[in-house]
This record gives sequence, structure tokens and C-alpha cells, in this order.
Amino acid sequence: MSDTHSASTTRTHHRICPLCEACCGLEIKVQSGRVISIRGHEADVLSRGYICPKGVALKDLHEDPDRLRQPLIKRHGVFEPASWEEAYAEIERRLPAVQAAHGAHSVAVVAGNPTSHKLGLMLYYPRLLKALGTRHIYSAATLDQMPRHVVSGLLYGHWMSVPVPDIAHSDWLLVLGANPVASNGSMWTVPDFRGQAKAMQGRGGKLVVIDPRQTETAQLADEHHFIRPGGDVFLLLGLLNSLFDQGLVQLGAAAPWLDGLEAVREAVRPFTPQRMSERCAIPAATIERLARELAQTPRAAVYGRIGTCTQAYGTLNTWLIDLLNLLSGHMDQVGGTMFPRAAAFAANTQGPPGQGRGIVMGRHHSRVSGAPEVMGELPLTCLAEEMETPGEGQVRAVITLATNPVLSAPNGARLAQGFEGLDFMLSLDIYLNETSRHADVILPGPSPLEDLHYDVPYPQMSWRNHARYSDPVLPRPEGQPEEWETLLRLAAIVQGARGPQDPRALDERLFQTDLARLPPEQAQAVSEATAGLHGPQRLLAQALDQGPYRLRFADVQATPAGLDLGPLQPRLPELLRTTTGRIDLAPPALLKDLERVPLNAPAAPAALLLIGRRDSRSNNSWMHNLPTLAKGPHRCTLLVHPEDAQTLLLQDGAMAWLTADDPSADDAADRPGLSVQVEFSDRMMRGVVSLPHGWGHDLAGARLGLAAQRPGVNLNALLSDRARDPLSGNAVLSGVPVQLRPAPAMAPQAAPATQDS
Repeated sequence: MSDTHSASTTRTHHRICPLCEACCGLEIKVQSGRVISIRGHEADVLSRGYICPKGVALKDLHEDPDRLRQPLIKRHGVFEPASWEEAYAEIERRLPAVQAAHGAHSVAVVAGNPTSHKLGLMLYYPRLLKALGTRHIYSAATLDQMPRHVVSGLLYGHWMSVPVPDIAHSDWLLVLGANPVASNGSMWTVPDFRGQAKAMQGRGGKLVVIDPRQTETAQLADEHHFIRPGGDVFLLLGLLNSLFDQGLVQLGAAAPWLDGLEAVREAVRPFTPQRMSERCAIPAATIERLARELAQTPRAAVYGRIGTCTQAYGTLNTWLIDLLNLLSGHMDQVGGTMFPRAAAFAANTQGPPGQGRGIVMGRHHSRVSGAPEVMGELPLTCLAEEMETPGEGQVRAVITLATNPVLSAPNGARLAQGFEGLDFMLSLDIYLNETSRHADVILPGPSPLEDLHYDVPYPQMSWRNHARYSDPVLPRPEGQPEEWETLLRLAAIVQGARGPQDPRALDERLFQTDLARLPPEQAQAVSEATAGLHGPQRLLAQALDQGPYRLRFADVQATPAGLDLGPLQPRLPELLRTTTGRIDLAPPALLKDLERVPLNAPAAPAALLLIGRRDSRSNNSWMHNLPTLAKGPHRCTLLVHPEDAQTLLLQDGAMAWLTADDPSADDAADRPGLSVQVEFSDRMMRGVVSLPHGWGHDLAGARLGLAAQRPGVNLNALLSDRARDPLSGNAVLSGVPVQLRPAPAMAPQAAPATQDS
């Protein structure tokens, strides 16, 4: 929405920030078609004026000279500008030919996390997938979050039933493997976590952080404990064992809907705090005390995220976290962990309450490794082998949507080689980046400021119930289609349409087909609620009208600060969509996976253990190309404890050679390595080093001019694409053994530039 700000051409617009899961409300001033200021929207019902540097950088993103503004077609190895119809014609000439020659499963689709912030992509991406009919569906979810979806599905009946801490009322919060001060929540939409945590502490509450690095969140905490990377499963098992051993188990209000308590008791019986202590490097007495504090604090919660998901025990960790909340009586309780009630698109608000179809996994498996399908997807770490391996079902064409797996996924060099060998590659992206450089055609989306906005997934994981919508701030350039229109054109092409197509006509036919499937009374109600609308607005209006609050789209659209739908409320058993209408605490698949966890402590690791880290200015690789976010000190450094550095003869600020400690490599020369800049930090646990992800902007063919000035190095180049959590298929990105030594004279020595961008 916008208002006339003055008699001049200055106008004020209100916009939801699309750059991370916090989804903050912004106040944007525009003068003569140019953004002149961006600040937090004080009246926003979710973020209440909070803003981080990413929100301010929306201006940089809109004005970035490297942002693509027209399609590109690669001809004779060189990208050339093209019209939209020329680009569609090239796709029409090449993509259906691959399908005709090799079948529907010869085409793979890869979606990145920016997709989840775009209403048009979220609502019309399924249309493209249905048209393609391929099993080769991949996304960033299997890089950092699939364990959360699996556990939500097994326990509560739907992938998106995600319990989040009710921080507004909590008095004790344990955070593992997460840094919400930097991220403002992940799988938990909580803008201004720092302010929320301080408010909790101000009312006498306590924040405890478990992390191998003293993160920004740990520095805010009342208590911080280092943990050996990969040791979360041992700590969590010790905590659960301690709840049983100390007689602290209490089921609370969830008790009537819980099954499997005795199976859990028996499963965790061997994992005593005394046995687990050496595995996680946290004293047994501390484990026992934390268990008591969790159980004895009336309003308490446990939260774990990327650090707990991106390991070999990622799904087990997520399950154990939920068990701690359930068995301490804090699940679905005010001040504990609760389930948001989203205004639209949430499956756990649709259909009969309290029971449903549950989930199914493994409906098919990857062709080469046999990895099971989860939530309709295969692990992204399987894509390279699916492109390389000949035979029926080999991937011969790839479509990427707003993603850069060459930098974000393990063994990106192998992916890049696979992309080069394809018969055809199409990228929907606003940048010519390290991945889209391999494409034959690139179709750019509009600037976020030229697009409408409503978050589909994030209200389902928000700290407070709300409904917020943003109209475009700036008009789209003439000829620039909306992304949903692009997806419908692509769907039409793979279904055999030839020549120019009217996306609005395509949309109308699809909508009328869907409408015809509804009972007459419901169809009439949908028609009335969506009158005069089309595209994503129409689907949003339908979802709001059919949602739990029965909202009118016009009312949401007319409220720039959003509609406050109140604090989180208990939702059991209404939200359950399991086949039994109950919560199985001990799903057989998880009990079976628990057998992998060793009881006896191993010898101390000889190698260092590598973890990633997050910075509020660089959540995604393309953010390194925005001046507001790129300025300041070089951030792609390897954090090393000074005592480890002294032992290894390293100098602060000097270069060092970091290699994967891969036991399968025949010799050191076979191990991938990086020349990294060392930064001493006593905030690191001894024996652990940290390198941020998303860097490595020195690959030929990409056009990220500012990022290339300080390219950094690609953490994921050291990681194996063979390592994954067996239940969820999630990549193993943390706790990886590495070797570190002073950079040899012949090693790459490209020191980072020092200029302030």
C-alpha cells in the first residue's frame, strides 16, 4: 500500500522484506521512481520497526547493474541478450526434444530458498512440476532443513507442522546449533530475536546456548557451553535419559494424544549422561542440571536448527529435540513450543481437524544411490551422479529456479561439470552466477520491489499469528512478465503448446478446471471471494477465504501494517493430521535409526573439525554483490582458536592451506583444499575451525562484479556429496574432519582485497 507523503513526488510504501525468514515490515520512500530511503515499519504487527542490513540492501538489489533485466541465450558459448519470445522459442525448440528422446524423468528441477519468498513461484511452481511429470525434483531443503520436515510429518502428520518457541512468554530457552541473533530465526520467523531474548531475560528468564562457537547469540546468553561438532545427538540423548532417570518426565496437556512413551524410555536407557559426556564434551553434571531446569521451569522450550540438521544424525537430533519438549510437558503450552495458526495455505488448518492422511516417504528412490524420496524430493547431493551415470532415467536437462548449488551444495565442482554435459539447461534467475553461467537460457524475474508479496510458508512458523500482504512498490518494466506467468508459459511448452501463449488465458483455464472439481456451494463461495482477481492474488484470496480466520483479501491488502491475529495458542489435537489422530513418540523408522548411535566414546579426533557460520549480511551467495552488505571487513575468513593456531604455526591474518581429511583419498594430493585467510578467535572451541558458506566468486563466466573483488573461498568444495543423513537425505555440512597447515609456497595465495566496497 502507499500514501501520498507530501505535495512533491515522494511517496511512502510498505513492503515485507523478502530476503530472509524474518520477513520484516519495511517503510520505503520513493521519489520520482527511485528509492530514497528504507527503514523498519514501526506499525508492522510482526516486526514492530525492526530492520537488519538486508532490508536496507533492497535498494542495492533493485539498482544492481549486474541484475539481469532481459533474457539471455547462449550462442556458440557466449550469452547474448534476447527478447522474451526469442527465449521461449529457444526453450520450445530444445526442452521438449530432450523429453521426447529420453522421457519425462530426463528433466530435473532444482529450486533455491528465494523461491519460498515469492508468492508467484510458490503457487505456480507445482503447475510446472505437474506438467513435467519428473521424479527428479531437488531443492535447498535437503541442504539444511529436511530433518525438520520429516519429524514434523512423522509425529504430527504434516511436513509443515513445525513447533516453534513461544518466546514472547517463555522463561527458559535452550538453543542448539542455531544463531538467531544473526538469522532472526530459521524454521522460526522471529524478527529482532535479540530484543525478544532481552525481554525474556528482563522478566527473569534464562537463555542457554550450546554451540562449538561463541556466536552472537551465545554472547547474549546467560550460559554458553561448547559442544563437539556432531555431538548434539549424544547431548540430547543424555538429556532425555536424565529426564527419565531423575523422574522428571511430565506429559502435560498433550498426554491424552501421546503414544510410545515406554518405547522411548527403553530406547534411551543406555545413553546415560555419564556415557554421553565424553562424546559431546559437556560434563555429565551439566547435562543433568539442564534437564532439571528444562523440566522444572513452568514455561520453557528447546530449539535447534541448522547446526543440528546438517549432520549425519540430523533427523534423530530433530526428533530428540521434540521429545524433550514433549516429555518435559512444554509442547503446545504457552511459553513452551507451540504451533502457529496461519491465515492461509496451512494444511494443518484444512479439512477435518485432528486426523488426516499422515505422510509417506520413499515412494520412489534415486536411480544411482537409491536414496528415498522425501516430501516429493530427492537429495540435492544425488543430482551430480544422476547427470553423470548413463542409462534409462539419466538427467539430460535441468531447470533451476533462484538457486546456486555450485556454491551452496557439497562438491560444487562436480555439479558444474554435470551441468556442462547436459543437453539443455534453463535457469530462472536474476543473476548470471556460478550456476546459471552453465545455462543455455536464463529468464530473469522482476526486482522484488516490482513484485507483490505474501509469505506462504513463514506464517506457519511465526512467533505470532498474522496476515500481511504487499503490493509492488515500483512498476514492472514494459515486457517483463511476472514469474508466475513465466512458469505457466514453461508448463505449456512441456505440454506441447507451440508459439506465443497468453499466460492469463492459461491461468483462467486452470482456475476454472480447479473450480469445477469443487462442490457447487464451495465453488460459488470461491468465485465470490476471488471476483475481479487473477494469478497469485486470486489464489491468495481463495486461501484466505477458506483459511481458519475467513479473511477477505481486500481487507488484508488495505492494511499495510498487517492484521494481528494474536499470540500463539494451544492447538492439540486439532492440528494433528496423523492417520491415528495421535502423536507417536517412537516412530519405527526413528527407533531403527537410533541403532546407528554408538555408546562408547571414541578416541579424541586427530583432525580439526570444520563448521560453517552465518552472518546477517550474507545469508545467500548473491548478497555479496550488494554494496550495503559487502562493505566492511572481509568475512570469508577461517576462525581458529589462538592455541590451535600456535600449535599449527599459523599467523593471524596469514594464509593457510585447509584440506578435507578424507580417508578415502589415496594421498594428500587427492584431497580437496582451499587457501584460506586465518583469523584468530578465542570464541572458537579448541579443535574446531569455522568458515562461512556461500563464497567462492572467482569462477569464470559469472557476472557478479562486486562479489568478484573479494571472492572468498567455497566451504562446500571440501565437503563430500556422498555424506547424508539416511532418513531425510540432508547433506552433512558440519563437523567434517579437516587438516590445516601454513600455506605452502606453491599453494594458491590470492589474498583478499582490502578496499571497502
